[in-house]
Amino acid sequence: MVKNYKGKVCNMYQDEYKRWLAADLEDADLKPELAKVEGNDDEIKDRFAVALKFGTAGLRGVLGAGTNRMNIYVVRQATQGLANWVKTQGGSQTVAISYDSRLKSDLFAKTAAGVLAANGIKVRIYDALMPVPALSFATRYYECNAGIMVTASHNPAKYNGYKAYGPDGCQMTDDAAAIVYDEIQKTDVLTGAKYISFAEGVEQGLIRFVGDDCKNALYAAIEARQVRPGLCKTAGLKLVYSPLNGSGLVPVTHVLNDMGVTDITVVPEQEYPNGYFTTCSYPNPEIFEALKLGLDLATKTGADLMLATDPDADRVGIAMKCPDGSYELVSGNEMGALLLDYICAGRIEKGTMPKDPVAVKSIVSTPLADAIAAHYGVEMRSVLTGFKWIGDQIAKLEAAGEVDRFIFGFEESYGYLAGPYVRDKDAVIGSMLICEMAAYYRSIGSSIKERLEEIYKEYGRYLNKVDSFEFPGLTGMEKMASIMQKLRDEPLTELAGHKVVKVTDYKKPEETGLPAANVLIYTLDNGATVVVRPSGTEPKIKTYFTTLGKDLAEAQAQKDALAAAIEPILA
Repeated sequence: MVKNYKGKVCNMYQDEYKRWLAADLEDADLKPELAKVEGNDDEIKDRFAVALKFGTAGLRGVLGAGTNRMNIYVVRQATQGLANWVKTQGGSQTVAISYDSRLKSDLFAKTAAGVLAANGIKVRIYDALMPVPALSFATRYYECNAGIMVTASHNPAKYNGYKAYGPDGCQMTDDAAAIVYDEIQKTDVLTGAKYISFAEGVEQGLIRFVGDDCKNALYAAIEARQVRPGLCKTAGLKLVYSPLNGSGLVPVTHVLNDMGVTDITVVPEQEYPNGYFTTCSYPNPEIFEALKLGLDLATKTGADLMLATDPDADRVGIAMKCPDGSYELVSGNEMGALLLDYICAGRIEKGTMPKDPVAVKSIVSTPLADAIAAHYGVEMRSVLTGFKWIGDQIAKLEAAGEVDRFIFGFEESYGYLAGPYVRDKDAVIGSMLICEMAAYYRSIGSSIKERLEEIYKEYGRYLNKVDSFEFPGLTGMEKMASIMQKLRDEPLTELAGHKVVKVTDYKKPEETGLPAANVLIYTLDNGATVVVRPSGTEPKIKTYFTTLGKDLAEAQAQKDALAAAIEPILA
């Protein structure tokens, strides 16, 4: 393993490069890449000076040769670390695996299966690409020790990744991830992992495919969470859908067809799996470019709704049709508020609201949701960013025998969940409920847009915006750390002429009641909040602004002033 001593990277990276160059590498793409960078110290250093770090989100990196890249050897090493942990856990000694449409996702999934089988661990792997919620579900369904999802979520095409899940179907805990990371560091990247071929694992009966019983149970669990069952069969909803060349096509259209949404036009260029994502460089349903083809098609067909799921189908974004015929993108915060409002009102009307209902959101998501929850008598719990913390709240309810109290959880980054059947965000149920909500408002002569305006009229014009500051390169993480440290050493007392009345530092669990996290929240004297948080998966610091005005213009002006004030501190 390459070691990093006191910030000085030893010249071991050249030795490691030569070792890879001399090795008999099984992936034919790796040798030519290594040959191409020969003599280029910067390129070699970038690939070999450090190793991809395994954390609670698993691994994520650029595809290619080297310890700082995603390739079959880094996947084998990580899986050997996971296998070592699983072997200490007792239980079923089984791991579930799924993968999305990214380049080499299927290869990495089968590679991981081969390592697990070589370690005597049983594998349940999907026979075709399936999304994050399907992996979380299979992990729970087969009572597995762990789950692996091969994906880099919404990153550009040159990335892939490896998400690790615990037995509860939640992303791995900090403690478990730390043990796995220690085991990884003891495993030589090229030679340390035990490995047999996928075919051999199948022949030995250690690798089996996920059965139709599991797939059908997932669909049944999702469809059971309809708020107004049967409504969509007669509502005549017209939908344009884009799976963004990812894993959402089969599960999303299956569930929508089952519930009666059949007028679905799929964006042809983005219909089938394509890890190159040739129609949008960043397959993220949060951004306009990813939805552009769908919007053009919606305009042409006059659809009521345009919907897009990201490649691993755990997040969903939409454009809603406005009364004037135009289309407007809906933010994750707005959709979280809309769905919470729809689920609460609908379940109260249908008599299906549980006693003492609970909803959960992340601390960076809109306070509008707290106001809506209070209106309907729902307990709103705020947790750290990362959907596993929402999963953790469901687990606490489950342990108390009260899992039915959970009605909805969301993050502003377009992740939603409305049932305890999985423990990660689920674009399949998100798509189902958004379509049902659109169909319902259509059936009463309204629309999602009109309901959103009613919500703003009732609770005030909240505006939530996120800005990002990127810190690329090997020094990026250090720069981010020093900025966060400076904010703690020299606390801000005012922003854009508004006094800071409260600073909440989530590194102090004794004050927040939550696990420690690198997040600062500033509350201002006008009620606005600014959250500063380094991303857990990318080299960027994110700032989340919440402002409240009498109208959008006033809320936007407040946000612009705050963003201008914070930029010089972070840039």
